[in-house]
Amino acid sequence: MSTLAHTMMTTARSAESGLSGPGELDRYPYAEAPVDRVGAPAWDTGDADLGRVGRRPAGSRGRGLHGQLVQQLGQMIVSGDLGADRPLVPEEIGQRFEVSRTVVRESLRVLEAKGLVSARPNVGTRVRPVSDWNLLDPDIIEWRAFGPQRDDQRRELGELRWTIEPLAARLAAGHGRDDLQQRLSDMVEIMGHALGQGDSITFSRADAEFHALLIQLAGNRMLEHLSGIVSAALQVSGGPVTGCDRPNETTVAHHARIVEALATGDGVGAEAAMRQLLTVHLVPGPREH
Repeated sequence: MSTLAHTMMTTARSAESGLSGPGELDRYPYAEAPVDRVGAPAWDTGDADLGRVGRRPAGSRGRGLHGQLVQQLGQMIVSGDLGADRPLVPEEIGQRFEVSRTVVRESLRVLEAKGLVSARPNVGTRVRPVSDWNLLDPDIIEWRAFGPQRDDQRRELGELRWTIEPLAARLAAGHGRDDLQQRLSDMVEIMGHALGQGDSITFSRADAEFHALLIQLAGNRMLEHLSGIVSAALQVSGGPVTGCDRPNETTVAHHARIVEALATGDGVGAEAAMRQLLTVHLVPGPREH
């Protein structure tokens, strides 16, 4: 095993206890038991578990108060608990989640940048309709993957991957970047070792890096800009969108065939191998019309 493979697998194991397993990501992972407060605004979400974000359980992602509130509100909006045109009053949010005005203000700015909310003078901050959301934002991809729109998310991501990755594989064959070629080979080696040891975390991380590197190797800056979408699809742990639904030796072999085609400059072969790989992954293909 290469030094890179050993390091990557060791790192993944050490972090394993802090990651959510399949199906273990809570709907609102940073909520605790509600706190009764005199005069606290009644948010009509119907969820009794929406409480403070000031303390989070061990194993939650390493976000501070600001990141936790963005996550909480973002999930509520994407799930439909906070519907379109719903007013968001900063004072009420601060009281409900027991965070400062600064935290609320910065969180709403992040959500506004993602297209989830809009802030206007004399109108305030309101939830925007789905048509205004930045659906390519990795956070929104994740939130949709665990919400009621998960089936649409899986189909749309699958169709996008079918568009991006075969093209990237064909273009990558024309670029002699030995350093990236070696990294791709390393990722295949890591996936093979991880599969043999039943290490799904290391496998998924190597898989995600493989696909990101391949898009980078294509030498197209606009395609490279979209690599985060593919990475987000591959890294949503335990949800309906995963890199390999059931990774096996055939999966690793298809990755290896792509690397072999790239090494010989066979763009057509690399594109075909990528299409086979996506089929093995059970990624939904383009719809027939």
